[in-house]
Amino acid sequence: MPRYKLTIEYAGTRYSGWQIQKNARTVQGEIDRAVRSVTGRRDFELYGSGRTDAGVHALAQVAHLDVATPLPPETLRRRINDELPADINILAAAQVPHRFHARHDAIARRYLYQIARRRTAFAKAYVWWVKEPLEVARMREAARAFVGLRDFRAFAAADARDEGEEARSTRVLVDRVELVEEGELILVAVQGSHFLWKMVRRIVGVLVEIGRGGLPAEAAAGLFDEDSDAPARLTAPPSGLFLEKVFYKGDSTDVAARAVTPIG
Repeated sequence: MPRYKLTIEYAGTRYSGWQIQKNARTVQGEIDRAVRSVTGRRDFELYGSGRTDAGVHALAQVAHLDVATPLPPETLRRRINDELPADINILAAAQVPHRFHARHDAIARRYLYQIARRRTAFAKAYVWWVKEPLEVARMREAARAFVGLRDFRAFAAADARDEGEEARSTRVLVDRVELVEEGELILVAVQGSHFLWKMVRRIVGVLVEIGRGGLPAEAAAGLFDEDSDAPARLTAPPSGLFLEKVFYKGDSTDVAARAVTPIG
């Protein structure tokens, strides 16, 4: 049975996350339904690089699909897209060796969070509008505390689920945390080996609280030293979060942060 690598973009607003769930509409569930319709097969596997939570978006989610079909990859991609709702789109489909695994072969992941400085009529589903003024320099100073191998126990949801599977450890290697100002947006890009459930949203929430002046910049480093409930209380909403890219061997990890929905 051939294996295909799918690169997928989606707006997560209407979905209860990526992973198939009973009695809930999910992105994986919609793609699963489309594959069944196009191929007429039920004996296939669709496996994502990781979970995104309800309301979270993706610019380039990666999945592998094992399905028996005579269709060439590009025809398969187009026909699946014809069966998908408008807010889910297969960007690319390529046949890959069976040893390729969308999750286990990923060497890094990058998330982008969009914070809006002003109210927006068009991008509400893709930003977090923070009404209070934010001191970006203070946020950048605090962001340095998250870079490196750290125990993100205080930044993980209670069961510490690691993008769809049980995590064995709450220690995560974060390579980069960048803050970029673009128009009326503050972009927070977080890149690392993997991420615990809600971890990125809680990092953003802490940075925003520091930018508001509710916490000093040095408080970020202290959150690793105790079982603080502050990250959970400050969790940013899912609307501004995008899975931007999943990296595999040979990919360049040097990516510049760019707004998805620019706000002037």
